[in-house]
Amino acid sequence: MKTPKRTIEPGTPQPNEKYKIDIMPRGPYLVYGNPPLQQKILTPNKEQIPWTYTDGKTYPTNHEPTALCRCGHSQNHPYCDGSHAHAEWDSTLTADNTPLLENAESYDGPTVRLEDNLKYCVHARICMAKKSVWKLTFRSNDPKARDAAIHESTLCPSGRLKLWDKQKEAFIEPLFRPALGLIEDPQEKCSGPLWVQGGIPINGPEGILYEQRNRVTLCRCGSSLNKPFCDGSHLKTGFNDRLPLKKMGVEESRS
Repeated sequence: MKTPKRTIEPGTPQPNEKYKIDIMPRGPYLVYGNPPLQQKILTPNKEQIPWTYTDGKTYPTNHEPTALCRCGHSQNHPYCDGSHAHAEWDSTLTADNTPLLENAESYDGPTVRLEDNLKYCVHARICMAKKSVWKLTFRSNDPKARDAAIHESTLCPSGRLKLWDKQKEAFIEPLFRPALGLIEDPQEKCSGPLWVQGGIPINGPEGILYEQRNRVTLCRCGSSLNKPFCDGSHLKTGFNDRLPLKKMGVEESRS
């Protein structure tokens, strides 16, 4: 039998071996290594388009492993409370595990090239903040347009968007340490995916080794058609983890 081999996307750091996420076939994400876990709240610019993330509440990952909900039905988010056992949801892992860049479209600009795999879009909308990352790529000989393209592509949480620096001949990637984020979208009144940062390896059942990447978003609502990855379905379902949000230093409750 052939030993499964994990692909590693260019620009991905190699974290301490203690970090990993195992996906239970009909259950939660099991997180090892105790990475920090914190809300990442999409925060708009003056044009009311998401531009950055505000750090929210932190949650402990003291248990080894820490079980995080992936069915969307837990009454104790972000943790698993066993709801997956009786909830109506499809736990099937449908992603084909093809390296993200293999199916990406290329958009060539003067100083950078944008790689875009629409299948991994989580609708964070940062890519639309200053015109759009695609138009900015085409105008990247303008330093301001280039800087905006870098900002918009590197804050794409799923890594759907990756920018190639033509001069350095390398992808431009944020320097992430191993960490987990709970993306929250108060503008759309919903909660988003689990943001896996810093190259934490993700393993499926039966020896599946998902591509190791610097930026990955895992479904938390249980409705994605590209599990374990987020496909933006939380917007359609209005998934709400009911966690309080911190905005401008004030904690707000959501019902």
